[in-house]
Amino acid sequence: MVRKRLIIEMGMGIDQHGQEPTVAAARAVRNAIAHNALPGVWEVAGLSDPNDMIVEVQVAVPHPEKVREEDVLAVLPFGRKTLTLEAGGMVTQGRAIAALNDKNDDMFIAVAAVTVSVDM
Repeated sequence: MVRKRLIIEMGMGIDQHGQEPTVAAARAVRNAIAHNALPGVWEVAGLSDPNDMIVEVQVAVPHPEKVREEDVLAVLPFGRKTLTLEAGGMVTQGRAIAALNDKNDDMFIAVAAVTVSVDM
């Protein structure tokens, strides 16, 4: 079998309060997949089960070692999912609000690429 890429989707996610890299990463993945449909998976590639898609996720986020991988992958409804995390994204200064459990003024920004492939 040969693996064929069908689509690469990009997204950005921000955690403005709470300083949670997992939140920023999950939002980036959700943003990447939010506005598309994949009819080619069925009509061109011939898959009958959406869980046969191969979904490879790459996320650059501040403090990737703190990301809860299962929470990020849970954003994806289907597929054989993998996640690669790397240091990146951005930390910028916002405004700490005690009622939102902020530890400091940091806002975390993550970027994601989601690649959907099939084995043909």
